[in-house]
Amino acid sequence: MDNTDTIAAPITPEGTGAVGVIRISGADTFRIVDEIFSGKKPTEAKSHSILFGLIKDGKEIIDEVLVSIFKNPASYTGEDIAEISCHGSPYIMKRLLELIVRKGARIAQPGEFTFRAFMNGKMDLAQSEAVADLIASQSGASHKIALQQLRGDFSNQITQLREELIKFASLLELELDFSEEDVEFADRDQLVKLLREIKEIILSLMASFEYGNAIKNGVATVIAGRPNAGKSTLLNAILQEERAIVSEIAGTTRDTIEEQINIKGILFRFVDTAGIRDTTDKIEKQGVERALKKVELANICIYLFDLSTSTEEDVLKDISLLKKNTETPLILVGSKKDLVADNKLLKPKVSHEVLYISKTEKESVEALKEHLYQQVAAMKREAGSHILSNVRHYEALAKAGEAIDASIEGLLEDRSGELVAFDIKSALNNLGEITGSVSTDDLLENIFRNFCIGK
Repeated sequence: MDNTDTIAAPITPEGTGAVGVIRISGADTFRIVDEIFSGKKPTEAKSHSILFGLIKDGKEIIDEVLVSIFKNPASYTGEDIAEISCHGSPYIMKRLLELIVRKGARIAQPGEFTFRAFMNGKMDLAQSEAVADLIASQSGASHKIALQQLRGDFSNQITQLREELIKFASLLELELDFSEEDVEFADRDQLVKLLREIKEIILSLMASFEYGNAIKNGVATVIAGRPNAGKSTLLNAILQEERAIVSEIAGTTRDTIEEQINIKGILFRFVDTAGIRDTTDKIEKQGVERALKKVELANICIYLFDLSTSTEEDVLKDISLLKKNTETPLILVGSKKDLVADNKLLKPKVSHEVLYISKTEKESVEALKEHLYQQVAAMKREAGSHILSNVRHYEALAKAGEAIDASIEGLLEDRSGELVAFDIKSALNNLGEITGSVSTDDLLENIFRNFCIGK
């Protein structure tokens, strides 16, 4: 991305709408607008003001518009910005963009406005990524996490950790300069104490990733159980639509079905799976294998058992199978409660709470949805105030934690200051990659190419 060009792009979605907006950013922004806008000149207007006038191509009027003026450095990118609000006709937008390009701008690449904001110090790299997360947020919870990161809460904590490390790293470097005099400027005991405290903070942030990632992408909730337990019926009841085929024939669902629903501001991704049972049918067997794999990768598993046919032995056997090789939390739900008398409800001797539902009792499904919400709320309480939702940040923290472990080990074993300093530098670099204080062209390209055009 060439940071010296003036760039332009639509910042509203494609298609017909009441209003369309084109953003221009760069040194030639106001010159270009002056040449095509009939109204008060942007160069004469105050920053953060709105001008009304006409866009003309020569003598031809293209549209009546509003032009929002943002003068550097008080703008999104830190450069001169003009945002032209026109009528949302695709034809008008196309003509206007062509005219702007003809006057000297070029079409912005995906994420280039935010890239310039990063390069001009308007936000760090973690905040830049939060912009994309904010745009993509599909629930109140994911919006809140993205907004918290955009406001710099997470970045501030990472910056503080780096500053603490830099103090000691500089003392170790000073020692190396005076290595012949055999002097120590850095208190080893204090450094070990600090490194252990930083490692605890890193572990705490990493522990919040399960919750943050689930909120960002939707809480993966698998419905598992034996054939004809009522899994598809439950999915339809939760969604309040006939999404999955319901049949009395066992093994109707042979592949996974995924749908999303927002429960009290949290996005859940429900997965209806093939019934778990021994089968000789090759297709159904593959479906069972996929079901177990989905459970392994899920955030929550709803284990559904048929109250009218299941025995306690069946339930315990299924739970053992589902919990094999995974720690996914289980919610036990007995279905078809309307077919069994209350005094004959199966109550398995398990540590899990058991819920009972019936397709004739809507409140039982609502109770299950509330239970799911509370399960995620508990995850949030465990996660703490700073939530990690970005895979790149998680991996960088993991590497920083490893480097800190190596530093502690080196200090305790009285290794040379040079080796310890190397490990601390490694930790600093990994933490710096999160905020962008340490970055490479490949890293930046990989991040910003996933943005939408216009942002």
